[in-house]
Amino acid sequence: MTTAMRSKAAPRTGVDWFLTFLRVLLSGLVLFGLLAFLWQQIDPGNPLASAINPDANRLSWDAFQGLVISGLSQGAMYGLIALGYSMVYGVLGFINFAHGEVFMVGAMTGMITSNKLFEAGVWEDNFLLAILIAVLVSVVCSTVTAVVTERIAYRPLRGSPRLIPLITSIGVSFFIQNTSAVLLGPGAKSYPRLPDWLRDDIGIGPFDIEGKKLLVLVVAGVSMGALWYLVERTKTGKAMRAVAEDKEIASLMGIDVDRTIVTTFAVGGAMAGVAGILWGILFGSVTEFTGFLPGIKAFSAAVVGGIGNLGGAMAGGLTLGSSESLAPQLVLEPLGVTGHTQLKDAVAFLVLIFVLLVKPTGLFGERLSAEDRA
Repeated sequence: MTTAMRSKAAPRTGVDWFLTFLRVLLSGLVLFGLLAFLWQQIDPGNPLASAINPDANRLSWDAFQGLVISGLSQGAMYGLIALGYSMVYGVLGFINFAHGEVFMVGAMTGMITSNKLFEAGVWEDNFLLAILIAVLVSVVCSTVTAVVTERIAYRPLRGSPRLIPLITSIGVSFFIQNTSAVLLGPGAKSYPRLPDWLRDDIGIGPFDIEGKKLLVLVVAGVSMGALWYLVERTKTGKAMRAVAEDKEIASLMGIDVDRTIVTTFAVGGAMAGVAGILWGILFGSVTEFTGFLPGIKAFSAAVVGGIGNLGGAMAGGLTLGSSESLAPQLVLEPLGVTGHTQLKDAVAFLVLIFVLLVKPTGLFGERLSAEDRA
């Protein structure tokens, strides 16, 4: 039986051997870099470090935990945006590349609301109330943007080849970018100054976490928990899962498919709105292009985690954020790569390539609909 199965197996092609070579090469470089880092921590003056990185120094615990927290907080935002990509893909089977601009709308409206509240004195007098109002406004605006986009741009194209809505989503992305620049003017817009307690470190066990980064992690965790409850424990979530499995059968069972699709876009938009206001709080400013690179990285996070899998989207975001924060110091710097601190974007996409080479369906696989399995 084993011999027969082997005889039926397709022979390895040149492409297969090349992909295997890439897997081994990337794995070897990562392993060599980590070993070089460990040796550098033990003996900064070791022969390898002296040869390829004469300025090598030990990485302090404070610096290491700072990299970890920064990576997790940024990865949490990637994860929140990636949830929208995964939800839309799970229901409609296409990638909504305008989703990054839905995130940007949340960041922009959060900036406008925050500054208005600052001018009214609410931001300083009652920050928690102010940030709650800003989050609600961001979520509403991002949700409306996502719903309107679905109704005007995507619904008329439903049933067409997947390439058509994909190209349309790119056009919608540029439209939203330019609309923001026309209405608000080009360039960076700043958020108001944060209270001192959000800029100070807060001790949690062995970690000292900056207040605003802790806020990002807590809000992202609560948002993910709320989404899980919605999808897994409510009738709306059951309808979403049924439509993702098979639209025709879901319709025959009495589920309003159009309404469920709109709800999916709305929920994804709400997650992007939360991520938008968190982005503004963390980095302090936004532009009309804020949604582009985080949107691409969030899509990469969804692919890394297994597109169509909500838990995988958040896991992919955390993986990507942690990798781009840690890898330059733990892998590239010990290898003597010049300008390693400027290569975090390259690291994020190298992680995507590596995961696709090793496990093309992503870390947690892909939940395929009946249409995809056919």
